[in-house]
Amino acid sequence: MRAEGQAHIDRIEAALQLVRQSLDWERALRRLEELNSRVQDPSLWDNPKEAQAIGREQKQLETSVNTVKAISSEMADAIEFVEMGEAEGDDDIVAEGLATLASLAERADADKVQALLSGEADGNDTYLEIHAGAGGTESQDWAEMLFRMYARWAERKGFKVETVEYQAGDAAGIKSATLLFKGENAYGYAKTESGVHRLVRISPYDSSARRHTSFSSVWVYPVIDDTVDIEINPADLKIDTYRASGAGGQHVNTTDSAVRITHQPSGIVVASQVDRSQHKNRDIAMGMLRARLYEEEMRRREEAASAEHSSKSDIGWGHQIRSYVLQPYQMVKDLRTGVTSTNPDAVLDGALDDFIAASLAQRVTGETVDVEDVE
Repeated sequence: MRAEGQAHIDRIEAALQLVRQSLDWERALRRLEELNSRVQDPSLWDNPKEAQAIGREQKQLETSVNTVKAISSEMADAIEFVEMGEAEGDDDIVAEGLATLASLAERADADKVQALLSGEADGNDTYLEIHAGAGGTESQDWAEMLFRMYARWAERKGFKVETVEYQAGDAAGIKSATLLFKGENAYGYAKTESGVHRLVRISPYDSSARRHTSFSSVWVYPVIDDTVDIEINPADLKIDTYRASGAGGQHVNTTDSAVRITHQPSGIVVASQVDRSQHKNRDIAMGMLRARLYEEEMRRREEAASAEHSSKSDIGWGHQIRSYVLQPYQMVKDLRTGVTSTNPDAVLDGALDDFIAASLAQRVTGETVDVEDVE
C-alpha cells in the first residue's frame, strides 16, 4: 500500500476506534439487540413516553453502529481495489481506490463527531452565556467579539439563534449576554466551549498602541423540558427587574421588563429580556435556572463516574481553555488539546469545528496534552 493510501487508512481506523470507544462497542451491540426486541413488543406503546425514549435511543445507537460497520466494509473493499490495481500495474484503478479512501477518511471524521454526541442532553437546544472579565472596555469589547463569533458559528451549523439577554458595556462591547441556539445537537456541539477565553492584541482604545490582554468567560448549558425534575425552593431566589437594552445601547422596552434571578445557595445568576412581558421573562429565566442546575448535576455525575476526572477539568467555570493572539503574530491555540489556527479572523468569524471536534474526542479518550500558552 502506498504511503498516501496508508495515511487515509490510519485516519479512518483512528476515527472508527474513537467511535467504538465512545460507544463501548460490545455493550452497544448488546444494548441495540435489546432495544430491537423491545420495539417489536406491542405492549411498549402502553407507555408512549417510554416508547418514544426507547425509539430515540434505538435510532441513535443503530445509526452509530451501522455507520462503523459500513465504513469498515467500504474501507476493506477500497483496500482490495488498490491492491488489485497495484498487482496489475493499473494506475487508474489505484487512483480510483485512493480517491475512495480519501473520501472515506473525510466521511469517517465527520461521522466521528456525530457519534461523539451521545451524552444525556447532547441533542438538546442550548444556552450560551458570555461575561466580560475585569478590565472595563477592553474586556467588554472582547466579550462582544465572542458574542459575534458564537452567533456566526451557530448560523454556520444551521441553528436558529436568539438573544435572550444583552447588557451593553459602559463605552463599548457588552458586560454580559446570553444566546439561545436551537437545533439538533446544539448542546452537544457547544458544551466544550465553557471556560475562560483570553485575547492578546494592540488595543484600539489605547492611544499609545500598547498590547493588552483581556479575558471573558463562557458558560454553556442545555435547554431542558418539564419532564426533568429539578427542585427549586422559592426562598432561595433573589429576583430583580431592570430595563432591557439591546445591542448599541438602545432600549428594547421603556419598562422594567427584564428579569434577573439569583439562586443564592449556588450563586448561579440568570437573566432574560427577550420578551416585553416581565412575567414571560421571569418564566424564561426560571427555565434557564432549572437548566443551569441540571447541567451542574450532570457535571457532578460525569466527574464522579470518570476515572480520568483530572483530565476533564475543562468543563469547570474559570478554567482558561483558549488563547487568541492578534499581535504581534496571529494564532489561536486551544490549551486543552493543542489544536491551533494561524487564521484568527476565520476563527472569530465562527470557524470553531476543529477545536470542538478535538475537545469532544478528548472527553472520550481522557488523554491530556501538555500545551504551552501563547504569549
